[in-house]
Amino acid sequence: MKVGILYSRIRKDEKLLLSELRDRGHEVTKIDVRKHQFGLDGTTAPVDDLDLVVDRCLSTSRSLYATQFLDAYGVTVVNGPETADVCADKAKNSLALAQAGVPTPKTDVAFTKESAMESIEKFGYPCVLKPVVGSWGRLMAKIDSESAAEAILEHKATLGHYEHKVFYVQEFVEKPGRDIRVLATDGEPVAAMVRSSDHWLTNAAKGATVESFDLDDRALELVEQASDAVGGGLLGIDLMETGSDYTVHEVNHTVEFKALNDAVGDDVDVPATVVDWLEEKAAEADDADEVEVSA
Repeated sequence: MKVGILYSRIRKDEKLLLSELRDRGHEVTKIDVRKHQFGLDGTTAPVDDLDLVVDRCLSTSRSLYATQFLDAYGVTVVNGPETADVCADKAKNSLALAQAGVPTPKTDVAFTKESAMESIEKFGYPCVLKPVVGSWGRLMAKIDSESAAEAILEHKATLGHYEHKVFYVQEFVEKPGRDIRVLATDGEPVAAMVRSSDHWLTNAAKGATVESFDLDDRALELVEQASDAVGGGLLGIDLMETGSDYTVHEVNHTVEFKALNDAVGDDVDVPATVVDWLEEKAAEADDADEVEVSA
């Protein structure tokens, strides 16, 4: 298999994938998106002979545009641009989950400070204000009072970028000091972990402690449904426990898994399972090409 890794920085996650791919004898081409151009009729990136390109771009904007162009050239990309477009935007993400009947926190999108304030008052305190684009828990605010809401809305309104003028307001979910991250391939869980913290944000990037987690039947069902809702692929699906059920608050398309790999230890070889799936995707793409040629 000839695999391209689309990246802008090689992190531990990418190193784990690269090591597994090379150990199996696959030919790997690293493609630094910062060094290439993507034109209407082709790209300087070396993608012509690749069976598959894996998007591991750290930058959301680079991921969205590069995968869109590669898909237009007929290159098989994981994850594809449609999935990336939905997952990269929290508002689109929430809408896709809700339309698919997946339980997800109540959410409003507003476009002025005044309208956003009405949503905040409707949800009550505390509630949560998030940027529509972002990761690692950055720029997220738990709003506990009217004065805090007014200050944060004013700050966002003056930041300049249009995305900050899209106010994404969400109910605050009383979770038991933890949430659940599931790495899944087309809805099939690879492994899961709980991320626990005394802080209301339980991202591993924010210092949460992690440990392996066994998914029950309901969680398995929701992981599959959430994956289907955003178009499938290699995804990080985040759930919160709500009494006897769960709510899915986010699906991530360029998911990090180094913390998960450490959490599950010898129980699951995470990069090996991901590469198993990549081999299947490459074989599917090859079969589709053969069918198209014969037709």
